[in-house]
Amino acid sequence: MLKTIKKIKLQIKGGLANPAPPIGPALGAAGVNIMDFCKQYNLSTQKSKGKLLPVIITIYNDKSFSFLIKEPPVSKQLLELCKIDKGSKESNKNKVGKITLAQIESIAKNKIIDMNCFKIKSAISMVAGTARSMGIEILEI
Repeated sequence: MLKTIKKIKLQIKGGLANPAPPIGPALGAAGVNIMDFCKQYNLSTQKSKGKLLPVIITIYNDKSFSFLIKEPPVSKQLLELCKIDKGSKESNKNKVGKITLAQIESIAKNKIIDMNCFKIKSAISMVAGTARSMGIEILEI
């Protein structure tokens, strides 16, 4: 019977996993075949190439592994949608972008499976809070 010995959480760009840090040292210390993981990960993330994806790698007692790929972080999705590089240092004074409530709802629906909430209204509230803290203005249309 397989027993879980370790779980590793990493953020890796889709389709671009390689044995360099942070992947190599994290998996090498657990005794996992690093290239095998990289090949499987890159194959399963081809459609999200270049996007930063959180991944949870579960390592078993026979040095085999499985992994769960999550949706990109809300902050990354907001930056991409607003076409900006980073959020505001003074989010209450300097606004760096604008987003509609419909766009926030779209992100919330996409990300709700990874969030610690069960209602879409709660997810929308969390995404809106992230947007506000990044200095992104929410347009109520």
